[in-house]
Amino acid sequence: MRRVIHGVFAMLALVAATAVDRQPSRLSWHPATPIAAGGGERGAWRQNDSRYDYVDDGTAAFDAAGELAVAWVDQERKDVFIRKLGWADGRPAGTAVNVSRSPATFSWQPRIAMAPGQAGTMYLLWQEIIFSGGSHGGDILFAKSSDGGIHFSGPLNLSRSRGGDGKGRLARATWSNGSHDLAVAANGDVLVAWTEYHGALWFARSRDGGATFTAPRRVAGDDARPARAPALAAGPGGAVWLAWTVGEDPAADIHIAQSGDGGASFGPVRRVGAGPGRADAPRLAVDGAGAVHLVYADAPAGPGARAGIRYARSKGGVDRFSAPRTRPRYRGPSFNRLIPNLLTMMGLCFGLVAIRFGFEGRFAQAAAFIVAAGVIDGLDGRIARLLKGTSRFGAEFDSLSDFL
Repeated sequence: MRRVIHGVFAMLALVAATAVDRQPSRLSWHPATPIAAGGGERGAWRQNDSRYDYVDDGTAAFDAAGELAVAWVDQERKDVFIRKLGWADGRPAGTAVNVSRSPATFSWQPRIAMAPGQAGTMYLLWQEIIFSGGSHGGDILFAKSSDGGIHFSGPLNLSRSRGGDGKGRLARATWSNGSHDLAVAANGDVLVAWTEYHGALWFARSRDGGATFTAPRRVAGDDARPARAPALAAGPGGAVWLAWTVGEDPAADIHIAQSGDGGASFGPVRRVGAGPGRADAPRLAVDGAGAVHLVYADAPAGPGARAGIRYARSKGGVDRFSAPRTRPRYRGPSFNRLIPNLLTMMGLCFGLVAIRFGFEGRFAQAAAFIVAAGVIDGLDGRIARLLKGTSRFGAEFDSLSDFL
């Protein structure tokens, strides 16, 4: 009997290893590469006189040649820097370039975008903590490089307001910086969106590759329903998508507007993912077929609670988004799939043990194991559905167990 039990556990270990091995393989990452460093000091907030010494707000983008550009903020120097990384080894190439060049004011939250089909052309957008007499400081600045990030144009202030641009309000006394986004259309138009502390969502575009921009146009948001966290994406045929959420709303949904004329005008605003929880931080992407992909954070219990990631897709207009679904947090071996497979294996083993006892003439023990195998056969599928751990492997394995 002991040998039988040992055999059962050996087979359980085998199916566990098989189930794990059949999970999707993980990405292979190169070792971490140091790009920049700071002293680790963060003093009290005294506006632009604050004493900070650390690096922050890292972001990256690939250019048309497949090379990687990395931008970050040096809080001690109060500036935005950018540096290219080698394609073969991921090591820093050349020297870091100071893009903002404003040591008297903090520069935060850079965004990078590459010009499609134009090798060496890249754009950088960031928030500059400029105090212009309003209740909150902040403006949206832009710079362009035509030589692969070696040199950049002088910073261009796109907002020039007293509204506290680049802030996304959650409550009167709570807000996030970095509430802005940047995208480039296939025809080279540069698209920019941002929110201000007082709630307005602004949009501007450049038709000449970032040399000049249209006057900012208000798309949505006000002091009662402040817009925050805008996201931009450009598609074929002049399509532009703009998504955002609403601050000071514990049950905020994602709002989306679409333009069919490159951002000259936007159609009606639609909501995605209506529900009792709070939706925030949307991001958009358009694939080669023109389908729009949306991901966002969703906190079912409201602001400050644990959030999951939800995904929706549209193959047409803003009215055609699929019902949002939650994306899994962990894509390694699934224990929810492993548990029903272990039950199936246990049932298979009980069946084999019953056959052995039958050959030995021990019919009472054989009958007991057959009954146990039947009970397990009725449970494994139900448990798989309950745990959302169904899989093709599990279905085939269950059929094999039923056959034996």
